Amino acid sequence: MTIAMQLLVSGIAMGFVYALVGIEYTLIWNSMGLLNFGHEKVIMLGAYIYAGSMILDMGLGFIPGIMGAVILVAALGVVVAVSIFIPLRNMNRLCAIMATVMLGNIINEAVRLYYGPEAMTVKGFMSGTFRLGSLVVAKAYIYIIMIALVIVFLLNLFMKCTKVGKAMRCVASNKTAAALMGINVRSNMAITTAISFAICCVLGIAIIPVSSVNASMATMISLKGFAAGVIGSFGSLPGAILGGLILGVAENIAGMVFPSTFKDVVAFVFLIAVLMVKPTGILGKRR
Repeated sequence: MTIAMQLLVSGIAMGFVYALVGIEYTLIWNSMGLLNFGHEKVIMLGAYIYAGSMILDMGLGFIPGIMGAVILVAALGVVVAVSIFIPLRNMNRLCAIMATVMLGNIINEAVRLYYGPEAMTVKGFMSGTFRLGSLVVAKAYIYIIMIALVIVFLLNLFMKCTKVGKAMRCVASNKTAAALMGINVRSNMAITTAISFAICCVLGIAIIPVSSVNASMATMISLKGFAAGVIGSFGSLPGAILGGLILGVAENIAGMVFPSTFKDVVAFVFLIAVLMVKPTGILGKRR
Protein backbone atom coordinates (compact mmCIF):
# COMPACT_ATOMS: atom_id res chain seq x y z
CA MET A 1 0.00 0.00 0.00
CA THR A 2 2.85 2.38 0.86
CA ILE A 3 4.55 1.74 -2.47
CA ALA A 4 1.25 2.34 -4.27
CA MET A 5 0.83 5.71 -2.51
CA GLN A 6 4.38 6.73 -3.37
CA LEU A 7 3.80 5.84 -7.02
CA LEU A 8 0.50 7.74 -6.99
CA VAL A 9 2.13 10.93 -5.66
CA SER A 10 5.02 10.74 -8.15
CA GLY A 11 2.54 9.92 -10.93
CA ILE A 12 0.43 12.97 -10.11
CA ALA A 13 3.56 15.14 -10.03
CA MET A 14 4.75 13.95 -13.43
CA GLY A 15 1.17 14.19 -14.68
CA PHE A 16 1.17 17.89 -13.84
CA VAL A 17 4.50 18.24 -15.68
CA TYR A 18 2.91 16.73 -18.80
CA ALA A 19 -0.16 18.93 -18.25
CA LEU A 20 1.96 22.10 -18.22
CA VAL A 21 3.60 21.05 -21.48
CA GLY A 22 0.14 20.44 -22.93
CA ILE A 23 -0.94 23.89 -21.74
CA GLU A 24 2.07 25.43 -23.49
CA TYR A 25 1.07 23.73 -26.73
CA THR A 26 -2.53 24.88 -26.24
CA LEU A 27 -1.69 28.54 -25.62
CA ILE A 28 0.37 28.87 -28.82
CA TRP A 29 -2.10 26.83 -30.86
CA ASN A 30 -5.16 28.82 -29.73
CA SER A 31 -3.39 32.13 -30.23
CA MET A 32 -1.70 31.55 -33.60
CA GLY A 33 -2.78 28.16 -34.90
CA LEU A 34 0.86 27.12 -34.66
CA LEU A 35 2.39 23.97 -33.16
CA ASN A 36 5.56 24.89 -31.30
CA PHE A 37 7.77 21.81 -31.60
CA GLY A 38 10.75 23.75 -30.29
CA HIS A 39 9.39 24.22 -26.79
CA GLU A 40 11.37 21.28 -25.34
CA LYS A 41 14.50 23.35 -25.95
CA VAL A 42 12.87 26.34 -24.26
CA ILE A 43 12.31 24.14 -21.21
CA MET A 44 15.99 23.14 -21.33
CA LEU A 45 17.04 26.78 -21.82
CA GLY A 46 15.13 27.85 -18.72
CA ALA A 47 16.90 25.19 -16.66
CA TYR A 48 20.32 26.19 -18.00
CA ILE A 49 19.76 29.91 -17.43
CA TYR A 50 18.68 29.20 -13.88
CA ALA A 51 21.41 26.70 -12.99
CA GLY A 52 24.24 28.11 -15.09
CA SER A 53 23.68 31.86 -15.01
CA MET A 54 21.50 32.77 -12.04
CA ILE A 55 22.97 30.30 -9.52
CA LEU A 56 26.55 29.52 -10.60
CA ASP A 57 27.59 32.75 -12.37
CA MET A 58 25.60 35.41 -10.48
CA GLY A 59 25.29 33.58 -7.16
CA LEU A 60 21.64 34.48 -6.65
CA GLY A 61 19.40 32.62 -4.23
CA PHE A 62 16.84 30.09 -5.37
CA ILE A 63 13.85 32.48 -5.52
CA PRO A 64 15.63 35.51 -7.09
CA GLY A 65 17.26 33.14 -9.57
CA ILE A 66 13.88 31.75 -10.60
CA MET A 67 12.48 35.24 -11.07
CA GLY A 68 15.46 36.34 -13.15
CA ALA A 69 15.33 33.25 -15.37
CA VAL A 70 11.58 33.56 -15.95
CA ILE A 71 11.88 37.24 -16.92
CA LEU A 72 14.68 36.52 -19.39
CA VAL A 73 12.90 33.58 -21.04
CA ALA A 74 9.60 35.51 -21.20
CA ALA A 75 11.43 38.37 -22.93
CA LEU A 76 12.86 35.85 -25.38
CA GLY A 77 9.29 34.71 -26.01
CA VAL A 78 8.30 38.22 -27.09
CA VAL A 79 11.26 38.39 -29.48
CA VAL A 80 10.46 34.96 -30.94
CA ALA A 81 6.78 35.87 -31.35
CA VAL A 82 7.52 39.12 -33.17
CA SER A 83 10.31 37.77 -35.36
CA ILE A 84 9.17 34.18 -36.07
CA PHE A 85 5.73 33.06 -34.85
CA ILE A 86 3.60 36.02 -35.95
CA PRO A 87 5.10 36.31 -39.48
CA LEU A 88 4.71 32.55 -39.99
CA ARG A 89 1.19 32.09 -38.67
CA ASN A 90 -0.49 32.61 -42.07
CA MET A 91 2.06 30.64 -44.06
CA ASN A 92 1.99 26.98 -45.03
CA ARG A 93 1.48 24.85 -41.90
CA LEU A 94 4.48 22.64 -42.70
CA CYS A 95 6.78 25.66 -43.09
CA ALA A 96 5.65 27.04 -39.75
CA ILE A 97 6.23 23.71 -37.98
CA MET A 98 9.69 23.35 -39.50
CA ALA A 99 10.51 26.87 -38.33
CA THR A 100 9.71 25.92 -34.72
CA VAL A 101 11.87 22.79 -35.05
CA MET A 102 14.77 24.89 -36.37
CA LEU A 103 14.23 27.36 -33.51
CA GLY A 104 14.69 24.47 -31.10
CA ASN A 105 17.94 23.49 -32.85
CA ILE A 106 19.23 27.07 -32.65
CA ILE A 107 18.50 27.19 -28.92
CA ASN A 108 20.13 23.80 -28.43
CA GLU A 109 23.34 24.83 -30.19
CA ALA A 110 23.44 28.21 -28.43
CA VAL A 111 23.18 26.47 -25.06
CA ARG A 112 25.88 23.96 -26.01
CA LEU A 113 28.28 26.69 -27.15
CA TYR A 114 27.69 28.95 -24.12
CA TYR A 115 27.31 26.48 -21.25
CA GLY A 116 29.27 23.54 -22.68
CA PRO A 117 28.25 19.90 -23.09
CA GLU A 118 28.52 18.95 -19.40
CA ALA A 119 25.38 18.31 -17.35
CA MET A 120 24.64 20.59 -14.39
CA THR A 121 22.99 20.21 -11.00
CA VAL A 122 21.85 22.67 -8.35
CA LYS A 123 22.89 21.44 -4.91
CA GLY A 124 20.22 21.60 -2.24
CA PHE A 125 17.48 22.67 -4.66
CA MET A 126 14.15 21.03 -3.67
CA SER A 127 16.11 18.13 -2.18
CA GLY A 128 15.12 15.85 0.70
CA THR A 129 12.03 13.82 1.51
CA PHE A 130 8.73 14.16 3.33
CA ARG A 131 7.92 11.35 5.75
CA LEU A 132 4.39 10.50 6.95
CA GLY A 133 4.52 7.27 8.88
CA SER A 134 5.87 4.65 6.51
CA LEU A 135 5.18 6.86 3.49
CA VAL A 136 8.31 8.58 2.16
CA VAL A 137 7.95 11.00 -0.75
CA ALA A 138 10.62 13.14 -2.39
CA LYS A 139 10.10 16.84 -1.72
CA ALA A 140 10.64 17.53 -5.41
CA TYR A 141 7.36 15.79 -6.31
CA ILE A 142 5.40 17.74 -3.70
CA TYR A 143 6.91 21.02 -4.89
CA ILE A 144 6.14 20.17 -8.53
CA ILE A 145 2.48 19.54 -7.64
CA MET A 146 2.29 22.82 -5.70
CA ILE A 147 3.99 24.81 -8.48
CA ALA A 148 1.70 23.32 -11.12
CA LEU A 149 -1.43 24.06 -9.08
CA VAL A 150 -0.33 27.67 -8.57
CA ILE A 151 0.37 28.11 -12.30
CA VAL A 152 -2.98 26.61 -13.30
CA PHE A 153 -4.84 28.77 -10.73
CA LEU A 154 -3.07 32.00 -11.73
CA LEU A 155 -3.50 31.29 -15.44
CA ASN A 156 -7.21 30.61 -14.99
CA LEU A 157 -7.58 33.78 -12.89
CA PHE A 158 -5.64 35.78 -15.50
CA MET A 159 -7.79 34.49 -18.37
CA LYS A 160 -11.12 35.16 -16.65
CA CYS A 161 -10.52 38.27 -14.55
CA THR A 162 -8.13 40.52 -16.49
CA LYS A 163 -8.68 42.57 -19.62
CA VAL A 164 -5.62 41.07 -21.32
CA GLY A 165 -6.72 37.54 -20.43
CA LYS A 166 -10.20 38.12 -21.82
CA ALA A 167 -8.63 39.53 -24.98
CA MET A 168 -6.53 36.36 -25.27
CA ARG A 169 -9.70 34.27 -25.11
CA CYS A 170 -11.29 36.44 -27.79
CA VAL A 171 -8.27 36.07 -30.07
CA ALA A 172 -8.30 32.30 -29.53
CA SER A 173 -11.98 32.18 -30.44
CA ASN A 174 -11.99 34.44 -33.51
CA LYS A 175 -9.07 36.62 -34.54
CA THR A 176 -11.00 38.62 -37.14
CA ALA A 177 -13.81 39.47 -34.74
CA ALA A 178 -11.28 40.33 -32.03
CA ALA A 179 -9.51 42.76 -34.39
CA LEU A 180 -12.85 44.36 -35.32
CA MET A 181 -13.53 44.88 -31.61
CA GLY A 182 -10.31 46.88 -31.26
CA ILE A 183 -8.04 44.18 -29.84
CA ASN A 184 -4.42 44.41 -30.96
CA VAL A 185 -4.04 40.82 -32.14
CA ARG A 186 -0.28 40.99 -32.74
CA SER A 187 0.43 42.35 -29.26
CA ASN A 188 -1.88 39.74 -27.79
CA MET A 189 0.01 36.98 -29.59
CA ALA A 190 3.31 38.31 -28.24
CA ILE A 191 1.93 38.32 -24.68
CA THR A 192 0.63 34.77 -25.11
CA THR A 193 4.03 33.57 -26.33
CA ALA A 194 5.75 35.29 -23.39
CA ILE A 195 3.42 33.50 -20.96
CA SER A 196 4.02 30.21 -22.75
CA PHE A 197 7.82 30.62 -22.59
CA ALA A 198 7.60 31.62 -18.91
CA ILE A 199 5.69 28.39 -18.17
CA CYS A 200 8.37 26.43 -20.04
CA CYS A 201 11.06 28.11 -17.93
CA VAL A 202 9.33 27.31 -14.64
CA LEU A 203 8.82 23.75 -15.84
CA GLY A 204 12.50 23.38 -16.72
CA ILE A 205 13.50 24.64 -13.28
CA ALA A 206 10.97 22.41 -11.51
CA ILE A 207 12.27 19.19 -13.07
CA ILE A 208 15.92 19.86 -12.20
CA PRO A 209 15.76 17.67 -9.05
CA VAL A 210 14.38 14.68 -11.01
CA SER A 211 16.54 15.20 -14.09
CA SER A 212 19.98 16.77 -14.30
CA VAL A 213 20.29 19.86 -16.48
CA ASN A 214 21.32 18.50 -19.88
CA ALA A 215 20.47 18.86 -23.57
CA SER A 216 17.95 16.00 -23.62
CA MET A 217 16.28 16.63 -20.26
CA ALA A 218 12.91 17.62 -21.77
CA THR A 219 12.74 15.42 -24.86
CA MET A 220 10.52 12.66 -23.48
CA ILE A 221 8.55 15.10 -21.33
CA SER A 222 7.64 17.19 -24.38
CA LEU A 223 6.47 14.14 -26.34
CA LYS A 224 4.33 12.97 -23.45
CA GLY A 225 2.99 16.50 -22.95
CA PHE A 226 1.87 16.59 -26.56
CA ALA A 227 0.24 13.18 -26.06
CA ALA A 228 -1.48 14.50 -22.94
CA GLY A 229 -2.94 17.44 -24.88
CA VAL A 230 -4.29 15.16 -27.61
CA ILE A 231 -5.70 12.64 -25.12
CA GLY A 232 -7.53 15.30 -23.10
CA SER A 233 -8.66 17.38 -26.10
CA PHE A 234 -6.13 19.38 -28.08
CA GLY A 235 -6.69 23.11 -27.71
CA SER A 236 -8.43 22.76 -24.33
CA LEU A 237 -6.70 23.80 -21.10
CA PRO A 238 -8.82 21.45 -18.92
CA GLY A 239 -8.16 18.72 -21.48
CA ALA A 240 -4.39 19.20 -21.19
CA ILE A 241 -4.59 18.94 -17.40
CA LEU A 242 -6.80 15.85 -17.49
CA GLY A 243 -4.65 14.15 -20.14
CA GLY A 244 -1.46 14.88 -18.22
CA LEU A 245 -2.78 13.47 -14.95
CA ILE A 246 -4.09 10.35 -16.68
CA LEU A 247 -0.73 9.71 -18.33
CA GLY A 248 1.30 10.39 -15.20
CA VAL A 249 -0.72 8.00 -13.03
CA ALA A 250 -1.14 5.39 -15.78
CA GLU A 251 2.57 5.06 -16.50
CA ASN A 252 3.38 4.67 -12.80
CA ILE A 253 0.70 2.02 -12.37
CA ALA A 254 2.06 0.24 -15.43
CA GLY A 255 5.49 0.35 -13.79
CA MET A 256 4.13 -1.88 -11.04
CA VAL A 257 2.92 -4.48 -13.56
CA PHE A 258 5.49 -4.34 -16.37
CA PRO A 259 9.28 -3.89 -16.33
CA SER A 260 10.40 -0.28 -15.89
CA THR A 261 11.86 -0.27 -19.41
CA PHE A 262 8.31 -0.25 -20.78
CA LYS A 263 7.26 2.80 -18.76
CA ASP A 264 7.74 5.32 -21.56
CA VAL A 265 5.70 3.21 -23.96
CA VAL A 266 2.49 3.58 -21.93
CA ALA A 267 1.82 7.19 -22.94
CA PHE A 268 1.98 6.45 -26.64
CA VAL A 269 -0.04 3.24 -26.45
CA PHE A 270 -2.67 5.19 -24.52
CA LEU A 271 -2.54 7.95 -27.15
CA ILE A 272 -3.14 5.51 -30.01
CA ALA A 273 -6.01 3.87 -28.10
CA VAL A 274 -7.74 7.21 -27.47
CA LEU A 275 -7.29 8.30 -31.10
CA MET A 276 -8.88 5.07 -32.30
CA VAL A 277 -11.86 5.32 -29.93
CA LYS A 278 -12.37 9.10 -29.73
CA PRO A 279 -10.07 11.19 -31.98
CA THR A 280 -11.32 14.46 -30.48
CA GLY A 281 -9.96 13.49 -27.05
CA ILE A 282 -11.70 12.68 -23.78
CA LEU A 283 -13.21 16.16 -23.34
CA GLY A 284 -13.54 16.88 -27.04
CA LYS A 285 -16.87 17.22 -28.80
CA ARG A 286 -17.59 15.58 -32.11
CA ARG A 287 -17.99 18.09 -34.93
